[in-house]
Amino acid sequence: MDSGDGALQIAGEVAAGPAQWQSLTGVHNVVMATSTTPLTFDDYERLPSEIAESHELVDGELIPVSGNTPIHNRLRARSCRTLGDFVTEHQLGMVIDEQEFDFLGAGHAPDVSFFGNDKVPLLDYHKRVQRFVPDLAIEIESESDTGAALVRKKNRYLRAGVREVWLISTEGREIRVYTQTGSRLLTGADVITTELLPGLSTTIDELFGAL
Repeated sequence: MDSGDGALQIAGEVAAGPAQWQSLTGVHNVVMATSTTPLTFDDYERLPSEIAESHELVDGELIPVSGNTPIHNRLRARSCRTLGDFVTEHQLGMVIDEQEFDFLGAGHAPDVSFFGNDKVPLLDYHKRVQRFVPDLAIEIESESDTGAALVRKKNRYLRAGVREVWLISTEGREIRVYTQTGSRLLTGADVITTELLPGLSTTIDELFGAL
């Protein structure tokens, strides 16, 4: 999911509970930068959908997130389908797209995430932000979520305990794979493999297809 550079901080009295949130008619009604009290994930869970769905909670502040281009959306869908079909066939866990997790106080939603069977019971179907981290997080570069922003996310993901992060460049048609011990660049006919999904084997060209 794409994160903007701006941030909204909710006034303490507004963040008090759901009754106050229900009085908001839109994100522009939110009081900005009037409180030093950061929001918690519990506050975020009480936000109305029209606000929560267009923001991420990062270090106590609401960060606007933008929409994506068709190529971004199609690549996310293709990645989710490729991994999801493999994971389902081999009963390895779960693949999910745009799900928010708690990365050391940041509620980021990677474009695609995978977590193994040991973490499936941790999934809370009633919460927006999951209180664990996935084993694999995939982020796709976009106009509003490029280079430096993705590197910051990657670093936070790894610090939070994510075992592997893929940063996908649509322009370069390449994937940079990061683990806790190093990184590698995959392009063209290079085969995508990972210890997290034994037996997975697809090339960069196959993943991108005609995009």
